[in-house]
Amino acid sequence: MHLSPDNIIFWQYGFVKINATIVFTWGLMLVLGLCSKLVTRGLSKDLTRSRWQNLLEIIVTGITQQIREVGLVQPRKYLGFIGTLFLFVATANLFTIFPGYEPPTGSLSTTTALAICVFVAVPLFGISDCGLKKYLREYLKPTFIMLPFNVVSELSRTLALAARLFGNMMSGSMILAILLTITPYLFPIVLSALGLLTGMVQAYIFSILAAVYIAAATQPSNAVNNSEPNENLKVSKE
Repeated sequence: MHLSPDNIIFWQYGFVKINATIVFTWGLMLVLGLCSKLVTRGLSKDLTRSRWQNLLEIIVTGITQQIREVGLVQPRKYLGFIGTLFLFVATANLFTIFPGYEPPTGSLSTTTALAICVFVAVPLFGISDCGLKKYLREYLKPTFIMLPFNVVSELSRTLALAARLFGNMMSGSMILAILLTITPYLFPIVLSALGLLTGMVQAYIFSILAAVYIAAATQPSNAVNNSEPNENLKVSKE
């Protein structure tokens, strides 16, 4: 039983190691890249569409709707980042049905990297939507005394994202490994199915939290965008 795919070493030369986390992460990215290339190479605008295109549109529409419900008024702008997070985490856990596969999300290094991506993306989107001065001014609200607390909040929620995803994925793998040694038939199968469900839930939670953080960072811009239709309507009535 391995606590983390980091402990599975495929190749080592001195301090340089290639472990299961690296292999399965790059393999997963390759699979996702090839699948996206194959699915999108023959897109049609007609009424007759392939099943893959229908599946793709269902996934894209569903993610876009969830992003909009979080409060982001331009979901297409954030679809690439948030959608990629969801698909990566979901697929990483979906592949656990294959023997010998170790989900890279069971490694703290992978979940930390995903959390850092969110940590970097939040201010980038916030500055892009609100401008640098307006974004930085949010750290001083309601008073400048809150500046250190707001900075600590940014760091702590990044740590919480990484620890939450790592803890849930690692605990599921450990429980499954323990049950395999005790009851190698029925219970591991049931738990594997439950693990797939848990993985999808964790992918959803992770991506939604990323969307919530981005929505909070772009809140002034969203407030302006939401008020524009009302102002236009008032002008038209006059």
